[in-house]
Amino acid sequence: MTADREKLVITGMGAVTPIGCGVSDYWQNLINGECGVGSITRFDAESLAVRIAAEVREFNVEDFMPKKMIHETDAFTQYAYAAAAEAIGEKLPASPDRVGIVMGTAMAGVATTAETQEILTNAVHKNVGPRFVPRILGNIAAAQIAISYGISGPSSTISTACASGCDAVSMAAMMLLSGEADAVVAVGSESILCPLVIYSLANAHTLSRANDDPLHACRPFDAERNGFVIGEGGGALIIETENHALARGADIYAELAGWANNNDAYHVTDPDPAGKKAAECIEMALARAGLKAAEVGYINAHGTGTKAGDSAELAALSTVFGKHRPAVSSTKGATGHLMGGGGLTESIACIQAIREGVLPPTLNLQTPEGDFDFVTGECRSRQVDVAINTAFGFGGQNACLVFRKY
Repeated sequence: MTADREKLVITGMGAVTPIGCGVSDYWQNLINGECGVGSITRFDAESLAVRIAAEVREFNVEDFMPKKMIHETDAFTQYAYAAAAEAIGEKLPASPDRVGIVMGTAMAGVATTAETQEILTNAVHKNVGPRFVPRILGNIAAAQIAISYGISGPSSTISTACASGCDAVSMAAMMLLSGEADAVVAVGSESILCPLVIYSLANAHTLSRANDDPLHACRPFDAERNGFVIGEGGGALIIETENHALARGADIYAELAGWANNNDAYHVTDPDPAGKKAAECIEMALARAGLKAAEVGYINAHGTGTKAGDSAELAALSTVFGKHRPAVSSTKGATGHLMGGGGLTESIACIQAIREGVLPPTLNLQTPEGDFDFVTGECRSRQVDVAINTAFGFGGQNACLVFRKY
């Protein structure tokens, strides 16, 4: 792999998160240390062992969708649609047949599935609406975007657990370099808040149970971390070739310099403690970018706050970076774990860090594990030219994206 190819660039961004809707609000709240974790309000969670989450609270879906579409879509589709709308802006970046869409989601409409089954079980009249199936399908988010904008280029949906968002960006890059499209809308979104999912993840001992102190529940890379916090939301990037972007006079935010995906081939839920394949994934992404590890200035780490996951990631980073210590932060202390949406919103954090010379903090990191240069407490002013985003998911999925200053 070499960097001897046409550059790919980012020309649009959109975000719907627990700490702000719209890239500007999301970014400002992120660097200001705001936390979106609180008690669950979406449903009555009093009987659950875990009663906290990072919900999207200040989001008016009617600003983005007509009422008919709202009634026919799951929240994960609504977040994806709104993020894509912000990224696209006033007009498509290319002719509709030359625009592609790649959607990343881990669990699609699982919350709607669980809610519908509960209603059906308790109902006297067994009736399920005709829109149930299209509401829960993972590809329907991309379909709704395509229908609204008339996009008729290649469309794919990726489901690689928590790596889905990053892998959506990787597939977008491959579409562009293969000549299948001139521009691609890469989207990631998730909304899995329901008792069914919480029961399962709580029983797997992966969720924080700090119900009485939600603001400090998610503690990425901290010695006292006790599990991740479910988040929800979505993000989107417009990616296109440099030549196409320059020809249309687009604003270019950053270069997508490298990407990679591989698998631990180790365990369905547990990461390889040595982080061997995760390290190789990061190295492949850097090699594709034509960069050395010492050139990386910032890492937006996966850092969920689980014991095993954070330790495996630190092992991988140690393997790749050796004595070089880039600044590291995990933004999940602020947003919770957005699953398929995180790969996009965290990529936006990398791009904004490069553009503005500000690194977001890792909330609640008081006793760091390892000797990395963690950004703790408050944001840090630092000019960086290269930032990477890592994502790791159930099934041994590893993903890495490399962004470079344009």
